[in-house]
Amino acid sequence: MADPDVIIVGAGAAGLMCARVAAGRGLRVLVIERNKAPGAKILISGGGRCNFTNIDVRPTSYLSDNAHFAKSALSRYTAWDFMDLLAAHGLTWHEKTLGQLFSDQGARRILDILLDECRTAGVELRCGLDVVSVAHADGRYRLTLDGGAQVSAPKLVIASGGLSIPKMGATGFAYDIARQFGLPVVIPEPALVPFTFADADLAFMKPLAGVAADSIVRVGKQSFREALLFTHRGLSGPAILQISSYWHAGQAVVINLLPDMPDVAAWLRDQRMARAKAGLKAILSDLLPARLADAIADPYPGTMAGFPNRQLDEIAARLSAWTIVPSGTEGFAKAEVTRGGVCTSGLSSKTLEAKTAPGLYFIGECVDVTGWLGGYNFQWAWSSGWAAAQAL
Repeated sequence: MADPDVIIVGAGAAGLMCARVAAGRGLRVLVIERNKAPGAKILISGGGRCNFTNIDVRPTSYLSDNAHFAKSALSRYTAWDFMDLLAAHGLTWHEKTLGQLFSDQGARRILDILLDECRTAGVELRCGLDVVSVAHADGRYRLTLDGGAQVSAPKLVIASGGLSIPKMGATGFAYDIARQFGLPVVIPEPALVPFTFADADLAFMKPLAGVAADSIVRVGKQSFREALLFTHRGLSGPAILQISSYWHAGQAVVINLLPDMPDVAAWLRDQRMARAKAGLKAILSDLLPARLADAIADPYPGTMAGFPNRQLDEIAARLSAWTIVPSGTEGFAKAEVTRGGVCTSGLSSKTLEAKTAPGLYFIGECVDVTGWLGGYNFQWAWSSGWAAAQAL
């Protein structure tokens, strides 16, 4: 390839989308990836099935210091646009809960489609290379690679992701480049991540490892209803991963283990009358997994007839408003994505170009746009990659 028009750092979802679109517009595109192969996070997503988007994508499903920033890209390249791309290659999919779309042919097929598109458009992909430094002079971005080689182009796109899952090569490269060129960075934190707990709470949770329960989990005014999963270290499952993106250290998490029960206290009083000789475990086992029912009932021996209203109210609170404060999270090692990142105040919402550095773009997870669990973050990758490619 002659000197490229565009260099893209990162061959993940956003980088590959940007590359195929930019090359399709006639630009010479070079993609540099530090891993030995492209698309590592695509391949592991959705248990290998790749939850590639969500049919209910909307800006309110994203967290950012600027709640409006994602609107432009998401509205111009939608979930339906990406579905059209996949369908043109013969890929089929199925919908799971809450609008989540999964590939019938697996994650590898989605990656292969992106790579085929890139090859057809003439994209040059170089893997196993680290970018040691970036400089800008005479209208060109000059990258020094490990080994001393240099490449340059008038346009540079950073699509190197956030800090989640460092064992797959995640680094803070994007944030370093942003700061170098005068862009602010919102402190990166783990998101879509399990909670951990101190010994007092863990004593209750650990024996329940593997138990799942339908629940409503709330932090402040934000809540999600999905499955909660007990682990040896605390709590996980979709409901917990979702709410973790809204949680900050020291905040309480409120859990309703009986989300279909409008008045748990009244229901317990009715049970006391109807099943006076039954124990609390028997009552709760009708609605909760047996091990969870047993653990909640354990401090309350005897039959329902012996429980005064005060005690029933206490039990009701434990069932419908169980309030706990996590000691922390499982961190970036287990986080599916990164909250925070390159601050949107320094970027154009239409083009993703840096306001302080013409020709420099940031797309995908490295930007301070974090989606809900369920395909939203992939759609941000597709949309932001497409939007940047239109402006290159």
